[in-house]
Amino acid sequence: MSKELLNMVEVLSNQKELSFDDVLSAVESALAVVAKKRYGDMDVDIVVKIDPKTGEYEAFRQWTIVDLDDPELDYIPPRHWSVEEGKERDSKLEIGDTYREQIEAPAFGRIAAQTAKQVIMQKVREAERDKMAEEYESKLGQIINGTVKRVTRDQIILDLGNNAEAVIPREEMLPREAVRINDRIRAYLKTIDRENRKGPQLIASRACPEMLVELFRIEVPEIGEETIQIKAVARDPGSRAKLAVKTNDGRIDPIGACIGMRGARVQAVSNELNGERVDIVLWEDNPAQFVINAMAPAEVASIVVDEDSHAMDIAVNEDHLSQAIGRNGQNVRLASVLTGWTLNVMTEEDAEKKSQNEAQSVMEDFMQHLDVDEDIASVLIAEGFSSLEEVAYVSRDEFLGVEGFDEDIVDELQRRAKAAIESGAGKAKPADDLLALDGMNEALAQALATKGIVTQEDLAEQAVEDILGICGLTKGKAADLIMAARAPWFE
Repeated sequence: MSKELLNMVEVLSNQKELSFDDVLSAVESALAVVAKKRYGDMDVDIVVKIDPKTGEYEAFRQWTIVDLDDPELDYIPPRHWSVEEGKERDSKLEIGDTYREQIEAPAFGRIAAQTAKQVIMQKVREAERDKMAEEYESKLGQIINGTVKRVTRDQIILDLGNNAEAVIPREEMLPREAVRINDRIRAYLKTIDRENRKGPQLIASRACPEMLVELFRIEVPEIGEETIQIKAVARDPGSRAKLAVKTNDGRIDPIGACIGMRGARVQAVSNELNGERVDIVLWEDNPAQFVINAMAPAEVASIVVDEDSHAMDIAVNEDHLSQAIGRNGQNVRLASVLTGWTLNVMTEEDAEKKSQNEAQSVMEDFMQHLDVDEDIASVLIAEGFSSLEEVAYVSRDEFLGVEGFDEDIVDELQRRAKAAIESGAGKAKPADDLLALDGMNEALAQALATKGIVTQEDLAEQAVEDILGICGLTKGKAADLIMAARAPWFE
């Protein structure tokens, strides 16, 4: 039997292209499972050791010495001994040591052989998966090619060749993409799931932004050579995407290079992604100009930047409003993700009204809290002051540059502004119904109030993108808060 055992290990090792030691370890585990059966339902710890030269094997039952007072210990009597129990067998045993006792080695009957075969094949499959994971570790972050092996409701299984497989989960597929068995497709190798109970598993994606970047890297040599840089990506998988590009070589048109002759390069990427439309825009270090570029093809009439709230108000001609917003808000949403700014699109008329209302609000604020007349408040607004904080803490020399303001006036205005700030004037306060909302806390409510969202009704009228990122709000949390605020609408 010893020679037959070694021959079996050798054959499996050659067939599966695995190391001799890995297969030998699998056979040892299989024999241990067979040996355990004589103990019935007892969860004993059995170890089998095979001599790799002679094929002879021995079986041992072992116990681990544990601390019974350890609160995290899952004590299993057939596997564990206390220190006292261990000392009865060997006075040198300490916590963490193991004690082995040789038992009768399992004989290879028909049932035992069948059980051993199943365990061996399982161990071999696990070893194959480990080997596959090691081979593909260096390919993480790259495009992989595969043949569709199986399509289920929750995933696509890709055959990569040489017994390697990758999984594309449903959330990483392109919506409404028809995929059939034996189709050749490409995907982005996103990660290796080593916690999977069946062994390491390759996880690929066709919906992540990195997939788009890598496809352009393949189609556009200038990107691979780093003459052109991809600075930002925003995707609505299978529908539309925006790509921001930049080059430091003035002789190269980065947009034209990515589009290609007669659109060949961008069309190749679009075809691979089930017809996904890709807008290529020029990256700008100036945030306002970058946003204007990102809003293409819509033309921006004017733009107002609010750095405190990291938002921009974008005014467009009324005839271009629907184009600027896009179907279901797609264009402005992708532009917002691409630039990292919250974008509020409105008509020129609405922008003018908003500007006038804000100016009127600031004027009333100045008149009330600084105790000045309309003329002085108008001068402050005309000079660019928009809050009590700016009046209070702008440098004295800059303030003295305002025509008609002398030292006495400047000192008095700053004194009044600081007094108003200390008394809490000008701070928006959240309403009680906003504070009482499920999932709301005082810090978040105050942050929302500073954005003009004071009541529950104000919150109900917002979109998820409007409050995303405030106090660290995630997309899911923002959606839950908005739906909670809208609950009275459905009652």
